[in-house]
Amino acid sequence: MNRLLINIFRAVPALFLMAGCQKVLKETPRSTFTPQYFQTQNGVLGGLTALYAHLRNIYGNAYYWNMCQCGTDETTWGQSGGSGSNFQAQDYSVPGVHPTPTLSDAGQLWGNTYPYINTASGVIQYAATAGVAKSYIAEARFFRAFDYFLLVQTFGGVPLDLGSGRLQFNTSTIRTSKRDSVSIVYTKAIFPDLVAAVADLPSTRRVMGAVTKQVAQLFLAKAYLTYGWWLQNPNSIPSYPVEAGSPRTDPDGHDPAWYFQQAYDISVNAIQNPGIYGLQPTYYDVNVATNDYNNECMLFSDHTQSSAQYNVSSLTYGAGGTPDNWSSWFQTWAYPTITSSTSPASWTSTTPVSRASEQWGGRPWVRNAPTIEVFTKTFADKTNDSRYDGTFTTVYRCNIKEAGLPYTTLYNANFLPITEGSPVLTFLPDDVPGIDYSNSVYKSSVGAGVLPGRADFVISPSAYNRIAYPGIWKLGPYRTDNNGGLGSPNAGSTRPYTGAKFSELYFIAAEAAVKGATTVAGYDALSLINVIRARAGKWKYSNASRAAYVADFSAAMTAATPATITIGYILAERSREYYGEGYRFYDLVRTQRFGLDNQEGYNYATYTVGGIAFGDHTPQTNVRTITPQLYLQPIPQGQIDAMATSDAEKKAYQNPGY
Repeated sequence: MNRLLINIFRAVPALFLMAGCQKVLKETPRSTFTPQYFQTQNGVLGGLTALYAHLRNIYGNAYYWNMCQCGTDETTWGQSGGSGSNFQAQDYSVPGVHPTPTLSDAGQLWGNTYPYINTASGVIQYAATAGVAKSYIAEARFFRAFDYFLLVQTFGGVPLDLGSGRLQFNTSTIRTSKRDSVSIVYTKAIFPDLVAAVADLPSTRRVMGAVTKQVAQLFLAKAYLTYGWWLQNPNSIPSYPVEAGSPRTDPDGHDPAWYFQQAYDISVNAIQNPGIYGLQPTYYDVNVATNDYNNECMLFSDHTQSSAQYNVSSLTYGAGGTPDNWSSWFQTWAYPTITSSTSPASWTSTTPVSRASEQWGGRPWVRNAPTIEVFTKTFADKTNDSRYDGTFTTVYRCNIKEAGLPYTTLYNANFLPITEGSPVLTFLPDDVPGIDYSNSVYKSSVGAGVLPGRADFVISPSAYNRIAYPGIWKLGPYRTDNNGGLGSPNAGSTRPYTGAKFSELYFIAAEAAVKGATTVAGYDALSLINVIRARAGKWKYSNASRAAYVADFSAAMTAATPATITIGYILAERSREYYGEGYRFYDLVRTQRFGLDNQEGYNYATYTVGGIAFGDHTPQTNVRTITPQLYLQPIPQGQIDAMATSDAEKKAYQNPGY
């Protein structure tokens, strides 16, 4: 087994959840978990809190984010992610460059799940003698299922036996491993654990962020939905280890329709019995940092700005790695390279926009970029639908006061004056004629254009490229300790990273309905999707204007919904709702659209984007080559190398095509 897999006693802090709904985790370092330890209340709590802590190794991990995003219709490689990198590899559009066992970000997931699967098994196996409530064991069951669900979607069948028997807590170091089939992982591990979690978890949180019945329902419904697709296998996508049949055979004797119905029924039940959860009134409310921990967020990896110890990472600088929340860096462009002039007559450059620890900004790494189609097709409606404005930073404003620069007025496009808070560069919502990109007089350092009468430089959607594009506002950092300055933009974000939202129950139920589930009145696919679209039509604030903007376009949004909901339309709506949040790879793999074009009018392989130079505004067409084998990510080479087995057995352990 991989050193991360066999090293089940890896130094993981024993983290103790404090009483009450607090966000801070009290940590007591502990290098090992033993059966005797799990038979105590402190041992159970220590194991459980380690399970919550490990979410920070997944949600907010930028390399895991890259695996989930790059190569989909949402994201491609950015200017700083070229030259045969893992970013180009995950994109599948550069000839000869694709994921390999040593060049794949999927290893982030493999290494950050197995030690905690073993911890969960220890709690499940021994906690009964510690005199704790069944709900504590249910939390461990949830996390074991959660990790296995991520693994099976990413790699196919994976080991359930870590050395002491299937789903048993392992105390020995072994160097052999056998992968179970996909159907076994679902039916013997994921489903039983989640069913038990739904039965034994309460509808109220034990502590802030703890899982509940409704959280388990969401993941059980999604697992049923995903497995139903896998059983049905409409496009004959191969899985591994090999299981014959299309549709495939379920060990429990159910057909795909049964699983789609279960997914629908459980989702609707959770919607009707939401407990502490619900939809926020506007999309802005869901994602604005001042409203973090709102009741739409069901599962998140937590962070804090109050203590570097409890944040488990620096509050002033991040090197890029777990457990930081740093995924927003990858698709943040180099906006601090924007320049204005200190003179109204000749171009004398200075920096009007400095990197800041604010939600619109953050730290730019430019490893990824959005495709042009994100703006021209996915977010085509930017007037009624608030999700475009609630997803992207499109206007970059002067912050010379926060930066402490000795100016009150600068001069920008057309040598027009700008002051603190003025727009310096705007990514336009739509293409407009007459933009001058020549930079013959007004020296835009980022290749932006000029429109007559406007003081801000502009770039239109068809001119977006791999180095200059709107940032992802909703993932941006937020601190309350900036004290009027720029704050600490080079640190990881101290915001929670949300991994599951109540809104997804509507999408799961709608998708199951499209797949044939029998619906109840008021919960057909159209009605479910229109709940989400109606909410998207309600505005309270405009990020582009940085001002209150109250409007209700919900009637127009629902009127524009097609009468017949298709899988393609659900995927488009999911992209509008969850753009850049790490859902997309799994959505496309589940529905077997990954790398395919002309699916119900949607393209998932062909995209356009400009080049890597600031002034390169010529859209280039790119085509991804994604064969069916690439629906599974490669088993990390470290796992293969660490196994004390024959070369033939190692080769058989790896997914085909790698």
